[in-house]
Amino acid sequence: MSSKQILLIEAFYGGSHKQLIDLIAELFPKQTELYTMTAKKWHWRGLASPLYFSRTIPKDHNFRILFTSSVTALADLVALRSDLAQLYKIVYFHENQLVYPVREYKQRYFQHGYNDVLSCLVADKILFNSNFNKESFLKSLPTFFNLMPDYRPKDLEQQIRPKCEVLYFPIDIPGSSFVCEGEPPTKKHVPDASLKRLHIVWPHRWEHDKDPETFFTVMYRLKDSRESFDLSVIGETFTENPKIFEEAKEYLKDHIVNWGFIPNKEEYYEVLKSGDVVVSTAIHEFFGVSMLEATRFHCYPLCPNRLAYPEIYPEKYLYNTPNQLYKKLRYFCQRPSAARSHKIEVDLSRFSWETLKPHYLHFFSQVITVPMSE
Repeated sequence: MSSKQILLIEAFYGGSHKQLIDLIAELFPKQTELYTMTAKKWHWRGLASPLYFSRTIPKDHNFRILFTSSVTALADLVALRSDLAQLYKIVYFHENQLVYPVREYKQRYFQHGYNDVLSCLVADKILFNSNFNKESFLKSLPTFFNLMPDYRPKDLEQQIRPKCEVLYFPIDIPGSSFVCEGEPPTKKHVPDASLKRLHIVWPHRWEHDKDPETFFTVMYRLKDSRESFDLSVIGETFTENPKIFEEAKEYLKDHIVNWGFIPNKEEYYEVLKSGDVVVSTAIHEFFGVSMLEATRFHCYPLCPNRLAYPEIYPEKYLYNTPNQLYKKLRYFCQRPSAARSHKIEVDLSRFSWETLKPHYLHFFSQVITVPMSE
């Protein structure tokens, strides 16, 4: 029989999902038991993980808390394992499927959103990584269920909202402390900095919801305008990438210094340290870990004025149109020192693990009593 009191489940054990669940496991190493699936084909993980976990998690246990990301359909899991239904169930939403920017609607997209709703109904506590994530989910419930031909549920927001809270995703960079708002940069004082080309970083997943088409269109304009810049495109890649990446790699070959996913975190951070500007063009973003990591290393952030970004970044870092993004990047291409000498105007400390750790401890200490030294 397992003597552990905290059951941790992650059906998509990679990226930010892995970072969070590992940090929670480290909080109580003697009290947690972790069950995971590899971070591949999230659609299938969302549909099939309840059956896998129901057959993998031991039936003889002393668990008191179940913590899972929303990838796993919690209602399906507890239906298959009635013993787990008795636990205090916490579900963490890194993203929600109700507002996913679907290019071609398929039945499975409704199923994933439906699973999110059912998970909320059976959970005891629902955590979101941003207020935008929480509100976009709750406010989208009526529109989402309008897809049903009849028998649409009502008053779901009133039922779910009382269980919802925002608990920011913790940024944890080993050997690095987070700076506070207004602290001057420490990394841009390099020899002959004025001669070095502006280094633009795009650190996002190679998928359509990060809108690479808009990003590369702006990069093409910079190239066609004969602006001087270097480019690193270092987000995670998959077996099927949008076609724009192959085209952009050829068209921008004279500007590329890093291309493709960098699995080694230390090497990844070194690229961020060498960057001057970090750009997002996302049309689907609930927090933006890679943007905050790059901002931590003093890259000047340029984010669309939508999604979770206005919740995190002051107005000076936001743009409204691709043309505004182009003009800001052109300005920095012509004056790289303007990006390199900027002072941080984002309170990064509120997203650090050091700041958030007591809040995570609180959620578990409400149910079980464990020594803080763990």
